[in-house]
Amino acid sequence: MKSFASLLMAALLAATAFSSHAQAPQAAAKPDLAQGSAKFTAVCAACHGTDGNSAIPENPKLAQQHPEYLQKQLQEFKSGKRPNPIMQGFASSLSEADMKNIAYWVGSQKAKAGSAKDKDLVSLGERIYRGGIGERQIAACAGCHSPNGAGVPAQFPRLSGQHSAYTTAQLVGFRDGGRKNSLQMAQVAARLNDREIRAVADYIAGLR
Repeated sequence: MKSFASLLMAALLAATAFSSHAQAPQAAAKPDLAQGSAKFTAVCAACHGTDGNSAIPENPKLAQQHPEYLQKQLQEFKSGKRPNPIMQGFASSLSEADMKNIAYWVGSQKAKAGSAKDKDLVSLGERIYRGGIGERQIAACAGCHSPNGAGVPAQFPRLSGQHSAYTTAQLVGFRDGGRKNSLQMAQVAARLNDREIRAVADYIAGLR
């Protein structure tokens, strides 16, 4: 016959195992790409293109962007952390599942290449993007966004081929306080003048 001590130990072990199982996080649901495609078509395509390759220079290309980054931006549009009346209106209608499905679907689409257009500024843009401006403590963009603009998944967005008008607007927003959802970018942009911003944005448009 088992002793009281052994029975008590067995009961404690069983309780611990049950508690650990109960507290284990559930596996994250996989994105539903079919739902993402349908929701993107209904909500996003008019401004961002049917495949995420926006033809409107002021609206960003979303194709091939890191899904985690897109999901975070949608969450911050919805909460108001990234102020934008138009995007907040659209994002407010989306659930967390919608955001995830959209982000993973459009991220799976292939981005179309862009091109630099201002030959007088592109060399300046390349110097800043690849090497920064040391005497003003401006870090090279390539350090976070990679030399070819591919970015780093879940941390730094893909920039390659992005419309220069959109990139310019975001850098000005970071610099002037209109966009506040990245302290790191605000600190970098604060040291750039208008000409340098245009140069970097134009160079980014031609990255591939």
